[in-house]
Amino acid sequence: MSVTEVELQAAIDAASDEVGLPTYYRACVRPIVAAPLERWPRCCGGGCEPCNQTLTEVARRVRERLGARLPTPKS
Repeated sequence: MSVTEVELQAAIDAASDEVGLPTYYRACVRPIVAAPLERWPRCCGGGCEPCNQTLTEVARRVRERLGARLPTPKS
């Protein structure tokens, strides 16, 4: 069973609230959640806002909430 858009957004919002990611950056998490782990971005140490480490932490929590039901990547 795949995840619905509503379930995905709810998981992103909840995980973002936990981490403190502002609403205007939450769309950045969607492609990370759907991507294979080896393709997740890493912190470059350049002081980016938001840091990739923050985005991947939200994505990790989203995956925990959704379990095996992951969104399919959009082409």
